[in-house]
Amino acid sequence: MSRLRQLCWWPLTGRAARAYVAGPLLSDALDVCRGLARAGLGSTIGFWNGHDAMPRHVADAQLAGLERLARETWDCHLSLKAPPLTYSRTLLGEIVDWAWRARARLHFDSHSPDTVEPTFALIDEYHGLSSLGCTLPGRWSRSPGDAERVVRLGLRVRVVKGQWADPDGPEPDARAGFLAVVNRLAGRARHVAVATHDAPLAREALHRLRSAGTSCELELLLGLPVREATEVARAIGVGIRCYVPYGQPSLPYRVADAGRNPWIAWWMARDLVLGGAAARHWATTCARSMMPART
Repeated sequence: MSRLRQLCWWPLTGRAARAYVAGPLLSDALDVCRGLARAGLGSTIGFWNGHDAMPRHVADAQLAGLERLARETWDCHLSLKAPPLTYSRTLLGEIVDWAWRARARLHFDSHSPDTVEPTFALIDEYHGLSSLGCTLPGRWSRSPGDAERVVRLGLRVRVVKGQWADPDGPEPDARAGFLAVVNRLAGRARHVAVATHDAPLAREALHRLRSAGTSCELELLLGLPVREATEVARAIGVGIRCYVPYGQPSLPYRVADAGRNPWIAWWMARDLVLGGAAARHWATTCARSMMPART
């Protein structure tokens, strides 16, 4: 029965997930980023691979992204995940070398908790060769300690609530954990991206960072509502960056949570109706939200 339910849900979740990718191709992501740049917004592109993708194919996608970004003048960098590369130092060495020669920024996305140490091992090896960053999830009890590593290595950091559960015990409240990481970074980190669509949380996190004199910005994910969060960034006077995935669609929320979270239920219904059309209209909506208010 469990297998049957999965087979029934797969086409529906696949359609809903298309709301969160620019399209299957690198050019789809770059088209979205180009439109965001015209509105004065930064961006980051991320290749979302399928489960059966070979590491060489994933690395080639990253290299193609760096090569295309090197031709552009707008503010965009590359995000990648270490597990699909099987933590290969050979493959990552190619990517880091290309980024170093192109003076491009690379950012390591967050993955499951068991990937943290091998990912940091790669960062430890290569952080001196390129401008690297990493992501810290607020829901993990280990993240405040990892924030100390980020500061010591001089990395840029993205703070998120987090998708994967903490295996080390009871999790902190999502907002409290997020702010605990921000507190460790405030006044010490090189640059912090506050990655949340939770407007009150974004306001508090950005205020703490700005008060400590820390370079910071708001980061948003393609497909999720942006109006309230962008209003916060405009009021505080910080920049906005948009994460634009391409490749294999994936939901940024768990369908199982829809029963107890009305917002997820609403997003799921919207995504099922609109599918990829939601992503096509998202950049326009985000850009319009940054237009000066009429007086």
